[in-house]
Amino acid sequence: MTTKIRTWQIVNGKLEVVGSSLVEEGKTEVYDLEAWIASNPSIVGPDLIIIGRQVPTMSGPLDLLAVDKDGNLIVIELKRDTLPREALAQAIDYASDIADWNLERISGVCIKHTQKSLEDVLNAKFPDINLEGINVNETQRIILVGFSIESSLERMIEWLSNNYNVNINAVVLNYVKTRSGEELLTRTSIISEEVEQERIRKRKFQIPMSDEPGEYDDIQLKAQLRKYLSQDLYSARRIRDVLLPVCLEQQSGVTREELKKEFVNRGEAENVRRAGYFLSLISQQVGMEKNDFLRQIIGYEYPNNPWEKDRYRIRDGYGELVREVLDEMEGEDETS
Repeated sequence: MTTKIRTWQIVNGKLEVVGSSLVEEGKTEVYDLEAWIASNPSIVGPDLIIIGRQVPTMSGPLDLLAVDKDGNLIVIELKRDTLPREALAQAIDYASDIADWNLERISGVCIKHTQKSLEDVLNAKFPDINLEGINVNETQRIILVGFSIESSLERMIEWLSNNYNVNINAVVLNYVKTRSGEELLTRTSIISEEVEQERIRKRKFQIPMSDEPGEYDDIQLKAQLRKYLSQDLYSARRIRDVLLPVCLEQQSGVTREELKKEFVNRGEAENVRRAGYFLSLISQQVGMEKNDFLRQIIGYEYPNNPWEKDRYRIRDGYGELVREVLDEMEGEDETS
């Protein structure tokens, strides 16, 4: 048995079953259903942004990749007919792959699809969120979309959701072509949106943030700084190669816009928009509660809004220490 939505059209005061389907009308997942959902993803869930279509993964192309306002990545698997139980395994396979994707790769997918960075897309859609407090891809979600659903799959989704709080749902659509030729889509979901959003809220992880600087002595501070800047981490390298050198050169402070231009001039970003994305990642690193040693040497302000750091500078008394660390690390790179 399968769960399926049916529609009746009222014609001359009488109900007539409307029995059209995507298959009968020659519609496809890739050229029709994907495009419809991409144009307005709210039909499968609130507060979603599609950032990729036919996204390559280790297990093949993923139909649609989305992100929500909490930074969760969402696997959207589409079927133009019945959702079989095998669709669950396929979607879990995709989710297990993207769970390891870093911000660079996710933003690359987003730029390819939208021609905008992930930062720009999130800012445009959700202007009130604090990007620095979001841990992108901390959690993955799965939404299966079809036009009916096998009862066994429905049972598995409810079991996983109710007993293990797995972020998974199925949306059952109904395609209707009226007598006048108008095309309509209606929908229902296996797990109510209210229940799903409450579970997402409970699982939401916020990175502990702070503006308080550390209180390390010089020996401890140098050790912490060297350890951090030696990491194989994009933002750590950009702090080492761009932010700190520029702040040392411009001791009175450097604005966010000036830093964007420096990223481009030093070959670290292809354009200022991309540089802005890099700065947001750096800002997040500097603001993490655990990185108080960075705030001990790096000062900043919030002149434009309460979540965007600007006017970076090296705090008084730490210029020589920072210069020593950078010189030592540069010398080690040259001899290695």
